[in-house]
Amino acid sequence: MTKRNTQQRRRLILDTLAAQGEVSVEELASALATSEVTIRKDLAALEDNGLLLRRYGGAVSVPQELLQEPVASKISANKLALAHAAAALIRDHNRIIIDSGRTTAALLPELSNKNGLVVMTNSLSIANALRELENEPTLLMTGGTWDPHSEAFQGQLAEQVLRAYDFDQLFIGADGIDLDRGTTTFNELYSLSRVMAEVAREVVVMAESDKFGRKIHNLELPWDMVDVLVTDAALTQEAKATIESHGVRVVCAAS
Repeated sequence: MTKRNTQQRRRLILDTLAAQGEVSVEELASALATSEVTIRKDLAALEDNGLLLRRYGGAVSVPQELLQEPVASKISANKLALAHAAAALIRDHNRIIIDSGRTTAALLPELSNKNGLVVMTNSLSIANALRELENEPTLLMTGGTWDPHSEAFQGQLAEQVLRAYDFDQLFIGADGIDLDRGTTTFNELYSLSRVMAEVAREVVVMAESDKFGRKIHNLELPWDMVDVLVTDAALTQEAKATIESHGVRVVCAAS
């Protein structure tokens, strides 16, 4: 049987679960030609995303009364499209930083086909998701002071750790995009973002087009610190031209 990537395998697990209502680790390992250890990792990741409930030896569907929102709403189609386009920029054996945030988190399943990655993050949830990937990228954590607003580590210790390394790429989101200034944020703690950008040879901002024009005071990354902006196809040609005039490459992901 052809070896499937992580996304394909987990989709098949959910399809089987939808058809049967329950699945066993042993049956899935046999049907998908992989190990029971891998299947258990898959089930754990799917449970973390609220897609099933694990039971001894397998898993069952989530009861309807526990479903608070449709599965499709957990990660928007736009975020998935941005993640796919951003992942195309990553080469095997790259050393990358992934900043905290929902948009950057959507990138993680796309990394399952990349070999030899070294990934630094300041996010516990992203670190845990990276540990579930079969290709097991080398994981580095910034450490630092926990910030409940951004749900990530911040502060001088995190900055010092980052400065001890050099990276090929940074993948970072944005609360807003100011066409004239750069990326903006509601968070007052944005110095770590700038250190991340300083230690990476290429800075990739991932932001959906609804972030454009938001009036947010805090400037996170000025355009001269950004190399690539990955956004969706709803970006207007006028806005695209303005951003490109700052020397930023704009990638519009097909949804």
